[in-house]
Amino acid sequence: MKTFIVLLRGINVGGQKKIKMADLKRCLTLAGFQDVETYIQSGNLSCRKEGLTAKGVEIEVHKAILKHFGFDVPVLALTREKLKLIMDQNPFAEEEEKSQYFVLLKSEPEKDLLDSFNLLHFENEAFQVNHNCVYLCCKAGYGKAKLSNNLIENKLKVQATTRNLRTMMKLLEMARS
Repeated sequence: MKTFIVLLRGINVGGQKKIKMADLKRCLTLAGFQDVETYIQSGNLSCRKEGLTAKGVEIEVHKAILKHFGFDVPVLALTREKLKLIMDQNPFAEEEEKSQYFVLLKSEPEKDLLDSFNLLHFENEAFQVNHNCVYLCCKAGYGKAKLSNNLIENKLKVQATTRNLRTMMKLLEMARS
């Protein structure tokens, strides 16, 4: 049975869509998921469920959260292999750890939108898009970045969720166990 990394977008941010991780773990366990492990309060978890693909996990987790908490939360699920590939392809791996961010895209953007997006330029920010990830290097920190998750979603017309390098490494570690 595969372990999946599940990323929720927009929970526990600014007092919106508050979900305690213990409650989320209980909710998903009741929905038939096994070995549910959460990491910090921003919607990161690993879990297993027999017979599901990543897309199936997204659908099942979304339905469970909607039913249990009443929130329509975007859900992205990845296998350990997919997460490792994203990490291995990081073009900014030599940069300072605190400047590295990963904007994980629910689907690959359309070519014309990607071409327009690649023309953007912001001071102290570099990015590279590789299939379903926008790699960011934010020299002044993500909190001051113009290349925010919302801007990326709007420009590329896909759902996305952003994680820093430390969280990505922890998620990879969680998927190993």
